Amino acid sequence: MKKIFLSITLIALLVGCKDEYLDVEQPNRTKAEAFFTTQDDAVRATNAIYSALRSWENSAFPAQFVFGVPADDVEKGSNPGDASFINAYDQFTYTASDSGVEGYWIGQWQFVNRCNQVITNVPNINMDATLKTRLVAEAKMLRAYFYFNLVRIYGGVPIFDGLPADGNYKSPRKSVEEVYNFIISDLVSAAAVLPQSYGASELGRVTKGGALGLLSKVYLYKKDWQKAYDTSNQVMAMGYGLDPDFNHLFRPAGEFGTESVIEVNCQCSTQFGGSQYAEVQGVRNQFGWGFFTPTSALESAFETGDIRKELTILREGETTLEGDLIKKGDPQAGNMWNQKVYVPKSLNDNNCGSYGSIQNIRILRFAEILLINAEAANELGNTAVAVTNLNRVRTRAGLAVTTAATQSALKTAIWKERRVELAMEGDRFVDLVRTGQAATVLAPYGFKAGKNEVFPIPFNSITQSSGVLTQNPGY
Repeated sequence: MKKIFLSITLIALLVGCKDEYLDVEQPNRTKAEAFFTTQDDAVRATNAIYSALRSWENSAFPAQFVFGVPADDVEKGSNPGDASFINAYDQFTYTASDSGVEGYWIGQWQFVNRCNQVITNVPNINMDATLKTRLVAEAKMLRAYFYFNLVRIYGGVPIFDGLPADGNYKSPRKSVEEVYNFIISDLVSAAAVLPQSYGASELGRVTKGGALGLLSKVYLYKKDWQKAYDTSNQVMAMGYGLDPDFNHLFRPAGEFGTESVIEVNCQCSTQFGGSQYAEVQGVRNQFGWGFFTPTSALESAFETGDIRKELTILREGETTLEGDLIKKGDPQAGNMWNQKVYVPKSLNDNNCGSYGSIQNIRILRFAEILLINAEAANELGNTAVAVTNLNRVRTRAGLAVTTAATQSALKTAIWKERRVELAMEGDRFVDLVRTGQAATVLAPYGFKAGKNEVFPIPFNSITQSSGVLTQNPGY
C-alpha cells in the first residue's frame, strides 16, 4: 500500500528569534519570505510538521524520558551501565538542567513553530483554496497535539498563535486552563475542515476523526465529562472499529486499519530514512538497543487469560508468531522488551539504516476512544454505557465481562483497563497524574506530590527568556 513520504529535509523555515528553544534554524535553509510562494511550498512545509512526529524528540529518548520511564510500567532497560543517567527519570531525581528535560521541551517548541509557519504564511499563497484551507487545518490540529504534550509535561506554557509580528518570543507562561482552551479552539477549528479519510497516497495525514478523538481526550483531562462523552460518541459513529487480532494491530500489516485514529506514518526510504522508535526499544543487540522495557509490575497487572500480556511483552527465548527466535546479544540486559514495536526480521528494511524504521507510531486508537467514552459515561452516572464499551475492549482481549457494578468500582476497572490496553504506549505516567493516583503509586520511586506532577522548565530556556519564564514549584 502506497503511503506519503514525509520529508525530513524541509526544516528550512525561518523563526527570526534568538531564543534557542524556539529557533529551528538549519544550515542552508531558505528564508520564510522567499520560501512560502507556491502551492508546492505549502505542501512541503506542512509535510515538515509530519516529519516531526517521528523525530528523535517525539519517538525516541526524550519522549520516553518524560512519558515512559517515570511510570511504573517502564524502566530504563538496556544493561545497567548503558545510559545510566536515564535512571533519574525512574527515580524522580532529574533537574532543570537535565538534557532530556530540555530536549523534549526544545523539540515540542520547534514543532509548534513549524505549525505556526504554515498557519501564518500559507493563507497568503495564491493556490487552490480548498487545499489551502485544509493544510492550515492540518497545522492547527498538529499544533494542538504538540501543545497537549507540553501542557501535560510542563504545565502552563506560553501561547503563540502564529508568528509574533515583532519577532519577540519572550512571552510569559499562560495558565493550564488557558493552554487547554487554546488546544480546544485549534481542534474544533480543524475538525470543521478536515476530511474523514484520504486516498492511499496520503495515509498518515490527520483527519476529522483524529481531531475529534484528540479533542475527546483533552476533555477527559479537563474532566469535562459531558463533552468528553459527546465528542467520543461522534468518533464512535464514524466507522472505526477494533482490530479483532491484537497482534496484527501492531504489525506492519495492521497499519492504518479500522482502529487507527491518529497514526504516524514512518515509511522509510533510502533518501529520508525512517524512525528510531522501534530501534531504541528493540531486543538488546538482536534487533535494537533494548531500552524502555516492561516492568514486573506491568507483567503482574494483566489478568489471567488476557491475551495482551504475551502480545505486549516480548521475552527472551520465545519464538514469535512470525517465527523469530528472541535471543538477546547482551548477557547483562534484561529479558523482556516492548512487543508492540517489534518488526519481524522478514519485514525489516535494512536500507533505512536502523531496525524497525518502518514501524508506525500509534498515537490514538479506537480502543482508547471506547475507554474515554466509558470513563466519561461512568462519571455522568451512565454505568450501562460504560460497562458496554469497557467490555468491548475486554472481549477483544479474551476476557470475561467486567464484574464491576458500582460507579466507584467501574472507575477503578476502567483505569486498570487503560493500563493494560495502552501499556508501553506512553499514557501511564500522565494517566496516574490525571487520575490522582501518582502520589500513591509512584511514591516508592521517589515521586513527590506537589512537584513531580510536571517536569521543570529547562534552566537554559528560563535564562534565555531573561527571567520571563518562571519555574515550576519544587525545582
